[in-house]
Formats: sequence, structure tokens, C-alpha cells
Amino acid sequence: MPRKARVVVPNCPHHVVQRGHNRKVVFVEDRDYQYYLGSLREWKTELGCKVYAYCLMANHVHLIVDPGKDPTRLGRLMKRMAGRQTRLVNKLEGRTGTLWESRYKSSAIESEQYLLTCSRYIELNPVRANRVAAANEYRWSSYQERVGEVRGDLLDQDPCYLGLGRDAQERSERYRLFVEVGESKSDLNLIREALQRGQLTGSQKFVSQIEEKLGVRIEQRKRGRPKGHGR
Repeated sequence: MPRKARVVVPNCPHHVVQRGHNRKVVFVEDRDYQYYLGSLREWKTELGCKVYAYCLMANHVHLIVDPGKDPTRLGRLMKRMAGRQTRLVNKLEGRTGTLWESRYKSSAIESEQYLLTCSRYIELNPVRANRVAAANEYRWSSYQERVGEVRGDLLDQDPCYLGLGRDAQERSERYRLFVEVGESKSDLNLIREALQRGQLTGSQKFVSQIEEKLGVRIEQRKRGRPKGHGR
């Protein structure tokens, strides 16, 4: 059975997840995390993509990436990221073969309604996994840079985040409160199911707009009973 075509929308943020092969560990030492983030900074700049959020866990990564006007940039970015990290690990460990699952998951995000919600979901991943007690305790996500606890140049500031306040301090404080409020079960289910099924993270109005824009029909399955709580 042919696999379902990926829906990639120009000038739209996408929630992307790539997992280690057979869910094996990808990042072991600080060097591994740093190398991946350095590659992400380099390739997103060269390809003209924007990165709005990220979180690197031991065996998978979450990103929010806007490919710009050329939707093929998303696939090119993920291919380059996977290839470079694989070559590093294979060289260091004297191994061969793939490091990642063959196909990453992605979901286009309705910016106005869900971009900040998806960012919060990504940055709270270490908290849900019981790696840390609070988002600001985790080094390998975008949260510390977003709220100004560390200086960085990887994140692009999306319009939704900029709309939180008149200056950097007001925006960071409002976003901090937004994260501290936490996630609703309905938001968690929507984000997880959209990503798992390769659907859109957004309203029916958003789906209709994207169908008209791309000239294709996008199937949105009705939600059934939640299937556990995998991250």
C-alpha cells in the first residue's frame, strides 16, 4: 500500500518529529546535542527556513519549522540534518547504518490558534517525560532562549510570540505564564493525533483554507478514543 503523501504548506509553520531508528538513543553526550543544534542553525539559514521552537530528547527531536515559499525546503532540511548527525555518530562509534527512522512525521500548524500551543507542547516534553520539574531546567529546548534566560541566535521570532507584548521583557513574561498554566487534554490529543496521522493542527476552517490553497482534499479523521499518552 503506497504511503500517504505528506502535506507541506508554503509559508506555514510545521510541527516535525524525527525519532531514532527503533526508538534507540540518538543523543548521548552534550557534544551530540550541540552538534545537532549547530547543524540546524547552519542549514536553516542556508535553505531560508525559520525555526520557531525545538526540543532534543535522547531518542527523538521536535521542531517547528516554516519552510518559506518553497515547501520542498522542509524535506531538504530534515534530510540534511539526519545525514550529518548519522555520519557523526557512525564515525565516533565505528558503526554503519541508519540512525533515524526512515520517515519523519509532520503537521502544518494554524498559526493564530495553535502555534504558541504547539511551542508549549514541545518545550514541556521534558517535563512530561519526568526529565525535569520545569521547562527552564532543560538545556536542549528553545524555552530558555525564548524567555531570555540564555542568549542565542537559533530561534526566529514568530508573529504570534511578538504579539504577546510591546517589548522582549513583556513577551517573555507572558509566555512564561502561558507555559506555567500548562496544557489541556484536548490540546494534547489534537497535537498528538494530527502529528501521528499527518493531518493539520488547526480548525476545520484552516483545513478548508489549505485545501483551497493547495488544490487537494485533506482527510481529517474524526477523533476516536485516545490511544494512550505516548510523547
